[in-house]
This record gives sequence, structure tokens and C-alpha cells, in this order.
Amino acid sequence: MSEFTFSENFSVTEEIKSTFEVDGYIIIKSVFSQEELIKIQTAIGAKGGVREHAYDLDDGAGLKSKMALWNHPGDDVTGMVGKCEKVAGTMEKLLGGEIYHYHSKLMMKEAKTGGQFVWHQDYGYWYNNGCLFPNMGSVMIAIDKCDSENGCLQVIKGSHKLGRIDHVNVADQVMADPVRLEEVKKHLPLEYASLDPGDAIFFHCNVLHRSDQNRSDRRRWVFICSYNRADNNPYFEHHHPLYTPLKKVSNDAILTCKNVSDFTGKWFVEKSDNKTLSR
Repeated sequence: MSEFTFSENFSVTEEIKSTFEVDGYIIIKSVFSQEELIKIQTAIGAKGGVREHAYDLDDGAGLKSKMALWNHPGDDVTGMVGKCEKVAGTMEKLLGGEIYHYHSKLMMKEAKTGGQFVWHQDYGYWYNNGCLFPNMGSVMIAIDKCDSENGCLQVIKGSHKLGRIDHVNVADQVMADPVRLEEVKKHLPLEYASLDPGDAIFFHCNVLHRSDQNRSDRRRWVFICSYNRADNNPYFEHHHPLYTPLKKVSNDAILTCKNVSDFTGKWFVEKSDNKTLSR
């Protein structure tokens, strides 16, 4: 996997952008410091906060994961994650134009019981939300160490060039056409995105990805911010937002933000409202 390291003078170079365009993803090490991670985890666990909006996702193979999903970043600490330059600004440069916050998620695979996520493309179902072009992407930030033992992200390198693949429902998830998927795996390499806490993987919405069940003694929590290009405004209203201008904040905003527990305006999506799960 192509890896880069975050620093105070980090910028999206031609090498970084080229790697993203060829592979469909990049890993940036140490995007968040230990101090920032502690503050993010405090905000996640705050009373009435994002963790309390989590619901189970059946993996179709006997285990479950938990997910909390919200549409607008808000002005709390977790909102600063989705608005900061090192996340949103980097994705904006990778996608080649103004972006807005499509949604964020806290994905929780607990030790021993965390469910798998089947092979899919995010655009496999975002397409059905009225987004005409695959000018979209996500940033997965490791809260815990993520490796092959506790169900880290797996990606198929270069699979974003395949275009959108048809998807089918599996339990509480959406899966890429399994017959086509087997052919894809004969031609493109599978990579394991092992991440240390604070690392992030930026990936295109058409990259095929999945993760295994967590049978280990360690939990695996990740924070995912997803974005849509402003010129790709969905043509109908759905359970995620239409174009909403994103006011990016500086990289020190997480540490300076004093709002840990006011989640006004985040627009949490409950399981019954998530149309993706009913397709």
C-alpha cells in the first residue's frame, strides 16, 4: 500500500494525487495525535452523543457491528473532525473540486462479536440516492489499531476504474454482485489497510472494500467521514443531505473546541430512516 505521513507542512502533492487516481486510495499516517484521539473518544462517549445513536448491523454470518450515522458535522469535537483541513481539505484536493459533508459514521466492531462488512462500493448505493457522478469519497480514521486480526479494511487496488457494479442486499448490508466480484479478484490485487490509531485511509467511492469479523480480544472502532462534490448535488431529496456549503476549520480546531456534548444540527440517521438498508 502507498503510505504518506502527515506533518505540519503537509500538502497534497502531485505524487499523492497521482497515487489516489491510480490506486483509488491512499493511507496517510499520523493524521491525528494521541491528544486529539483522546478528545474525540471523550466526545463520542458524551451523554446523548453519537455513540448513543448507534444501532446494530447484522452481517449475515452470525455476528453484528454497531454504527452511528449523522448527516451534518455540527460544531462539536466530532464535527471538527469532518470539517478540518487535514481531512476535508485533503479530500477536496483528491476529488478535484469543492466538496460538502455527505455524512459521518462511527463504526464499532467489539471484541469477539464484531460483524463483517461484505464487499461493496459506496457508490453502489449512493448512486440510488440521486448522485449522478462518482465524484465522492470517504476518509476512514482509526480510533483503535486496525489489523487483519480485528477486521481491518480490505480494498481491491484499482477497482474504482471498474465503474459502478450492481449490488444486492445481504442481511443489513449491500453487497457487490458476487459473480462479477470473483472475476475482478482474478485481475486486481487485494490489500489489507493496517492502521495505527490516528492513521487515515482516503478512498474513492467506487473502490471495492470489505472487512472481516472481529474474533480477536481487541475492539475495532473507526470514524468515517464521507463527502460529495458540490457539482454532484443529488437530484432528489433522500436520507442524506443535498449540497450544503462546508465551512472548513483549521487543523487545531479539535484541540481548541470546547463543545463536547452539544450535538445540535447533526441530523442523526436512525436505522428505520436509512433507506440503504431496505433496498
